[in-house]
Amino acid sequence: MPQLRLALNQIDSTVGDLAGNAEAIVHWTRHAAGQGAHLVAFPEMVLTGYPVEDLALRSSFVEASREALRGLALRLAEEGFGEVPVVVGYLDRSERAKPRLGRPAGSPENAAAVLYGGEVVLRFAKHHLPNYGVFDEYRYFVQGDTLPVVRVHGIDVALAICEDLWQDGGRVPAARAARAGLLLSVNASPYERDKDDTRLELVRTRAREAGCVTAYLATTGGQDELVFDGDSIVVDAEGEVVARAPQFVEGSVILDLELPAYDPDAPEGPVGEDGLRIDRVVLSEKPLPAYEPELTGGYAHRLDDDEEVYSALVVGLRAYLAKNGFRSVLVGLSGGIDSSLVAAIACDALGAEHVYGVSMPSKYSSGHSRGDAAELARRTGLNYRTVSIEPMFDAYMGALGLTGLAEENLQARLRGTALMALSNQEGHLVLAPGNKSELAVGYSTLYGDAVGAFGPIKDVYKSDVFRLARWRNRAAEERGQTPPIPENSISKPPSAELRPGQVDTDSLPDYEVLDGILALYVDRDQGRDAIVAAGYDEELVTRTLRMVDTAEYKRRQYPPGTKISAKGFGKDRRLPITNRWRESPAG
Repeated sequence: MPQLRLALNQIDSTVGDLAGNAEAIVHWTRHAAGQGAHLVAFPEMVLTGYPVEDLALRSSFVEASREALRGLALRLAEEGFGEVPVVVGYLDRSERAKPRLGRPAGSPENAAAVLYGGEVVLRFAKHHLPNYGVFDEYRYFVQGDTLPVVRVHGIDVALAICEDLWQDGGRVPAARAARAGLLLSVNASPYERDKDDTRLELVRTRAREAGCVTAYLATTGGQDELVFDGDSIVVDAEGEVVARAPQFVEGSVILDLELPAYDPDAPEGPVGEDGLRIDRVVLSEKPLPAYEPELTGGYAHRLDDDEEVYSALVVGLRAYLAKNGFRSVLVGLSGGIDSSLVAAIACDALGAEHVYGVSMPSKYSSGHSRGDAAELARRTGLNYRTVSIEPMFDAYMGALGLTGLAEENLQARLRGTALMALSNQEGHLVLAPGNKSELAVGYSTLYGDAVGAFGPIKDVYKSDVFRLARWRNRAAEERGQTPPIPENSISKPPSAELRPGQVDTDSLPDYEVLDGILALYVDRDQGRDAIVAAGYDEELVTRTLRMVDTAEYKRRQYPPGTKISAKGFGKDRRLPITNRWRESPAG
């Protein structure tokens, strides 16, 4: 059988940085060519970054992407890689789609191309466009209608883009009909918890349906609230894993494959139920001389659930800071578990020397909370200072005479003002410590503890905050290191400490119970009756759902944060602020 050395480059890219992304493509192509690769591939829209959102509707950006692609083809040839086919994702526009109501202006395409010999020899657009969760691709793109096939060293390689594998029909059965020897899909599929298991089963299924070896190339890194976990996979025609890349790590998977020779009687024209037109480009019909396979691609260590989620939070924060030009962060340290976990994530993402913590005690702050904040700083080595809010608080109280909730929230807002002032003065990015449970029910102070430019644990329920904190400490112990989070921060009852003796359970149910209700209502869109039927107290469910519904205005003003669940408080959950609908008992 003909042989092929395939290089899958799972790399990060930055939205809008055409020059920087092109440079990365050249760098990794050089690496792959140095390893003797015969076909080199990069992720979905790697040249432009992904997702580009409304940039896709700007004709100037589309044309810049097209021009950058042509320039990249020439650059690769000039660097001596012209004889190596390179698959690159980019932003294109359809030459055939006619303007009409409901079609994106300019007919942009989520596209990929094959670069060879200094030219763009094949272009194609994504066929299946996702329009769920965080995806709005019908808003931005028009569909592709071809099955692209490139013949490399006597092997027909069918090409696809991400959703083309996730949905039934389309390019997968078309690849079988075209008798492809390899199906290569380039992807930028965002991370969510447990998606790696779903992805593996998907690729196995599609390989069996296509009847050929299937390579799923993923991206890694982060873009705003999205994080990408890598985990590129190659499986054989029976669905058995041949190679699997690391999670959350940039790199290149290079492996030798034995693949069927192209079929000279393979059909031309429309194939499959969708009638996709085969667009075949022949680069080299003759197989390579036989060689001894040397590279297997490997099978990377799999992360357990807690390590996987924690890694996603670290990568998401690191990418957001790096891509927005920030080198340091500022965290308000209360001694509680939320700010402690955020600080630990920040230290792992940036290094403790770039993390600045500030304790802002009031007369209601307990001695153990002050001590826990200082102990966290000692354990991690982050920069630490104390700024008392009592003088500011006394001045406001003298002027306004506040009582009750207004007095409590004033303390949080003074802390927020202090953090933003220090950020403005010193140039640090402020991290908001709110978790998903608190954001869901509105248990936060607008312009107080909700201030910041990024919320690392915004999509982490409180019960998972405890789990991750324990995991991080346990991981440190296993490595012979000092656990970063003081045990007292984990074990003591959570409290905002805005009045004497206050604990969270004064206002909220136990977090294990609360999070169970929220998971059904927020993540799964279950109604009141379904949640009660799942075993939760009727009165508690009604009260919890009311809190969630009335807190939408707060969530809209909260900063972005890394998405780790199937449905976070961001693009994938859109509810009106002005909304009188409330869940009520059936009948």
